[in-house]
Amino acid sequence: MTVRDRLMTAVLAVVATATVLVVGPSATAATSTTSPTTTTVVPATATTTGIPAARSARSASSTAAARLALPPATGTFAVGRDTLHLVDTARRDPWEPTRPRELMVDVYYPAATPASPGAGRGGPARYADPAEIRLYLASLGLDGVLSATDIAATTIASRTGVRPLGGRHPLVLLSPGLGVGRRSLTGLAEQFASRGYVAATVDHAYESVGTLFTGDRMLTCVACDRLRDVSDFDAAVRSRTVDLSFVLDRLIGPRPAWRASATIDATRIAAVGHSLGGAAAVALLAHDPRVRAGVDLDGTLADPATPLVPAGLPGRAVLLLGATPDHPAPGPGGQAPPGTSPDDYDPTWAQAWSLLRTPRLWLDVDGADHFSFTDDPVIADQLPPPPGATASAAGTGAGSGTGAGSTGGGGPTSNPAPPDGVAPTLSGARALAITRVYVEAFVTRALTGRSAPILDAPSRTYPEVRIIGH
Repeated sequence: MTVRDRLMTAVLAVVATATVLVVGPSATAATSTTSPTTTTVVPATATTTGIPAARSARSASSTAAARLALPPATGTFAVGRDTLHLVDTARRDPWEPTRPRELMVDVYYPAATPASPGAGRGGPARYADPAEIRLYLASLGLDGVLSATDIAATTIASRTGVRPLGGRHPLVLLSPGLGVGRRSLTGLAEQFASRGYVAATVDHAYESVGTLFTGDRMLTCVACDRLRDVSDFDAAVRSRTVDLSFVLDRLIGPRPAWRASATIDATRIAAVGHSLGGAAAVALLAHDPRVRAGVDLDGTLADPATPLVPAGLPGRAVLLLGATPDHPAPGPGGQAPPGTSPDDYDPTWAQAWSLLRTPRLWLDVDGADHFSFTDDPVIADQLPPPPGATASAAGTGAGSGTGAGSTGGGGPTSNPAPPDGVAPTLSGARALAITRVYVEAFVTRALTGRSAPILDAPSRTYPEVRIIGH
């Protein structure tokens, strides 16, 4: 068995055990069909995140008193959110072939402030749907221990029913990890929107532990049971690239599904993903010439021997941003560096790195784990631990990850430490700040040519970030 086979075996074992805790979207609001058989706009729904076991010593009943919240976005624009239900009638779903391929998409956008004339009444966007959270809590035996209602009420920046600002805005597509769901990238999406981007987070049908689709249909993670080997993983990556291209078609194509599609600058498009979504974001660069930059957040890449990264993706910008224990600087010949277990080391970044051309960038983050690049640890820091959890199991603020063995998907686990024995030390807020700053800087430079000195040298502000290569 090759190193990559061992890695993927660990990934799929984590996913199959369903030891993840995530919250999901809501599609229970009134809907209106905007395009026959393909698009349903859901105007007042939720955005969510994954949530591992947390370290707070508060009792479960006290969470309502201290309301959960994501850190505010740092840009100057107010953030609006619309939700789309997209159906690709030309494709069969890879996990349920009797059905067409379906996607749930949250579109975040720069919005008029509530006090502006004609801004629209709107209201705070709901972070999550309690039914999805409850399903996820039940998978961990935590239903009734942690409050699904409190988690669903997490405060976020987005508002629904508000007017999108005019002008032309770059677009960022965001794809989550397997089993997790689009809400895990809410904090990053809101950051982009606050800076003048349109950001679209995507839920891929049957690839999250629980996502509520239009029509009160709760779709669970069929893919988590079906992915068995490396070839299955690579096929899932290819499927996601087609998903993302379809979303792009429905946002900027001749039959746009979103009401403000005319505000998207079709010449400035990037893709960002976590875990499996990160592999898809890089693969999308080879699949769709409309996408100019791809960012992989700690995700195992598809086999570089396949045509997913042909000829080094000339003219496309690629950022690999990972946890140091998962993706350390490779040793000679791209092998696991000294002191790293070959069973835990993910060699796909080093293999792809040798093929990529500039503009490229590889950054590692000390103190991070696999889920540090999502909302998960932010929520975890604000939640009580499960009954009987030890101080070690509660973690240090970023939750308990699964190290390199989880780079293909899954979700946070309640294990006291990842398999490689390296527990995360970054707080959730710090991890999200790093992710926002570096991903935004890279995407902005790639799409606009604007300088980003923070990408060129070590930062005193963020000493946890180390530059592995340009």
